[in-house]
Amino acid sequence: MAEFRRILVPTDFTDTSEKALDWAFALAERLGSAITVMHSYEIPIVGFPDGALVATADIAARMAEASGTGLEHVVAKRRGGKTKVDSVLREGVAWEEINKVADEIDADIIVIGTHGRKGLARALLGSVAENVVRTATRPVLTIHGPREK
Repeated sequence: MAEFRRILVPTDFTDTSEKALDWAFALAERLGSAITVMHSYEIPIVGFPDGALVATADIAARMAEASGTGLEHVVAKRRGGKTKVDSVLREGVAWEEINKVADEIDADIIVIGTHGRKGLARALLGSVAENVVRTATRPVLTIHGPREK
């Protein structure tokens, strides 16, 4: 039987991520695991045939600050219980950063929320959870959030 000492829970600050966090904390309390909550944000770059539009340093700094504040808020709500919790903030492609952090902290399992997007929304926004499931080198547990209409 696998021993779950470290659980990685990526968050995008949605209700779906909160549901995955709730599930991960319930699991961690039963098994005596520690949790790392992480968030990854991407600096937007828009390409055109004649060049690219890159976010200014000010915008990048504001994105990093807002992401850090959001992550700290999520973790602060969960501190003080039986489960040890810490956080990691990364800049980069979400699914790639999730896999990197999982390797760095030697996570025993990744618990991630999935939005269940379909059609155009899925084509435009992609699926971070799907990419993690396809590329992770460790077990991944997906928690379904509310289905989009």
